[in-house]
Amino acid sequence: MSHAQPRGPRLPAWTATLTWKAALFIAVMCCALAALLGALVHVSVTNQTVGQARERALDRLEDVTEAYEAGDRLGPGAGVDPPGLPARLRELAVGGERATMVGPHGGSRPTMWAAGPADGGRAIAVEVDYAQGARTIDGLDRAILGSSVLAIGATLLVGAFAVTRVTRRLHQTATVARRISAGDLDARVDDARTQEPQRHQDEVAAVAGALDTMAASLQGKLQSEQRFTADVAHELRTPLTGLHAAAELLPPGRPTELVRDRVAALRTLTEDLLEISRLDAKSERVELDDHHLAPLAERAVRGSGLGAELVVVRDVCVLTDRRRLERVLGNLLANAGKYGRQPVVVTVDGPIVSVRDHGDGYPGYLVEHGPQRFRTEGTSKGHGLGLTIALGQAAVLGASLTFANAVDGGAVATLTLPYDESDATGAKGADGTA
Repeated sequence: MSHAQPRGPRLPAWTATLTWKAALFIAVMCCALAALLGALVHVSVTNQTVGQARERALDRLEDVTEAYEAGDRLGPGAGVDPPGLPARLRELAVGGERATMVGPHGGSRPTMWAAGPADGGRAIAVEVDYAQGARTIDGLDRAILGSSVLAIGATLLVGAFAVTRVTRRLHQTATVARRISAGDLDARVDDARTQEPQRHQDEVAAVAGALDTMAASLQGKLQSEQRFTADVAHELRTPLTGLHAAAELLPPGRPTELVRDRVAALRTLTEDLLEISRLDAKSERVELDDHHLAPLAERAVRGSGLGAELVVVRDVCVLTDRRRLERVLGNLLANAGKYGRQPVVVTVDGPIVSVRDHGDGYPGYLVEHGPQRFRTEGTSKGHGLGLTIALGQAAVLGASLTFANAVDGGAVATLTLPYDESDATGAKGADGTA
């Protein structure tokens, strides 16, 4: 039996941004470059400083050796087996070699020692003050560290500025893409680099230009489709009106009823197509007025002829277009009557109106993506425009229309109208109801 390995702590969301990644990359590369250059300069200067001190110590050792062999006085800082001489250096000198070594003398003061062989298995040695050289190297190291910090900081600032300019353009492109996906086909990035063909374009400009081209192409195709739908509906309207008049002249009978029913269905479809084309073109204009929701819902319930149950939890007065609101509620009730089962319940709770049936519920695609035109899954009745029109008219009203399935079965459509709770007191005083 396999067990999932515990995952480590999740990093903050900002660590996934391109700006942070670029800043981290720049910082790492700057630190690596500063460490490499600092190490090279440190080694070079240290070798030069130590080399100069070694040469001075060896030159003095040669002079002291000549004085020792001549029996002259050796002078300060020189002697045979002097105290403080490093043991390793003494071993080399006793073995017949001349060598140098940096070691402490007189506490922690750095000293350059030079030693060579003397008679009797002893070592003659001199010491040269190395404190100035050590201070020079320490100062150099501090200068390298300080300049590296300043260079890294400046590089980070310049890099962050450059990357932010790119990410800002990317964010703008992403924002426009989201606006287009939400239905705003007029949205464009309009990157300045795409407006000047002679100017070299970077990758961000190429993406922005491709997005603008795609949006323009999509907008053109949708507008052509909308014009085609509107033209077809208008062209069908006149012959259908004549066909409806002719059907009314047929003698009574079952064939006549079938003809009239199909003609009525065609007229309804034509009117729905016209309404859809107006919604797509955003040419609808609302006529707003104050209305109480409960009477409007009751009117829609009576007009549906379904015998639906109306439950009023709290009635409010909203500013809305009565005709469009009744159209939305009528389509929701018609859908519940066609595809759901009784009882159908309409609930008014403040500015929220819900329509619920007790059938099999909405199809999965509808709950997840919303209604789709001419798609009526699982049935051949209807033409699949009722909920699409309801959703479009709700948008015209500035309302929110959502679709879900109840836990205990049945479809639930919830319409939330714009409403300001602060206006409730004024509405109650004017009409005497809540």
